[in-house]
Amino acid sequence: MRRSLVRIVFSRFIQAIPTLLGVATLVFLLLHMVPGDPVDALLGETALPADREALRQALHLNEPLLSQYAGYLGGLVSGDWGQSLIDHRPVFERIVERVPATARLAGISLLLAVVIALPLGYWAARHAGRHQDVAAMGFSLLGVSIPNFWLGPVLMLVFAVMLGWLPVSGMEQPGAIVLPAITLGTALAAVLSRMARSSWLEVMGSDAIRTARAFGIGERAIWWRHAARQAAIPVMTMFALQMGAVLGGAVITETVFDWPGLGLLTIEAIQRRDYPLVQGCVLVIASFYVLANLLADVLALLIDPRQRHG
Repeated sequence: MRRSLVRIVFSRFIQAIPTLLGVATLVFLLLHMVPGDPVDALLGETALPADREALRQALHLNEPLLSQYAGYLGGLVSGDWGQSLIDHRPVFERIVERVPATARLAGISLLLAVVIALPLGYWAARHAGRHQDVAAMGFSLLGVSIPNFWLGPVLMLVFAVMLGWLPVSGMEQPGAIVLPAITLGTALAAVLSRMARSSWLEVMGSDAIRTARAFGIGERAIWWRHAARQAAIPVMTMFALQMGAVLGGAVITETVFDWPGLGLLTIEAIQRRDYPLVQGCVLVIASFYVLANLLADVLALLIDPRQRHG
């Protein structure tokens, strides 16, 4: 079984390589189609033509697009992600500096989402069709519908400006992570709670549960001992996928709260037309998506042996 699982995981990992190559290619092409010149961002529009041309040659921007693309892929393979056009520091070094802040925010947001979603999903499933179910799913619908760029400023206005309980932005002060984590974790909790409810109800309607009831097993044991394991499969799969999606939401949340993570670095690089840095940031975010999908597949294989045989 262990050898079969390793073979499947290795196969999924190999399949992810073309996806990353496609993402790198797409980002490279889209960035070079965006209006604007990085030379203007570095020197300004009043720079002398000789200075502009010298900088363009130094950055290899005067080469054909295909040559730039080949150099970009060659650098990725060799571990050289290029240098930032703004401060001339290695792109990989800039990204590594920001990853811990994003990982901290994402970890607390995911933990908050789980703490909210599982009890809420269980409560809604246990009272399916009643007013408790309607209230719980209404809350989850509200969480899915409210965008981060609206919820973040509202929380900031209420708890930071009006009440003065928490810091407005940054990460240096105590409690600074509370508002960003709530902003990012609310939508994740809404998605997970709806998945938990539907999974529990689906399992509770199966023949195995009807058989357990026929043998006189108590409801509490049925819900937690028999149904919880099967209901956990889609929930854990969704949770693994949300680990990748949380980085996409972190781009907006970090910008709103000035949280010095990878999302804010991506926005700053886009605004400055820093092509190498944007490519590196997007590639890291896409890699997390791919790894999250791989983790979801592995969790599903570990929980449900039928998928390994399939």
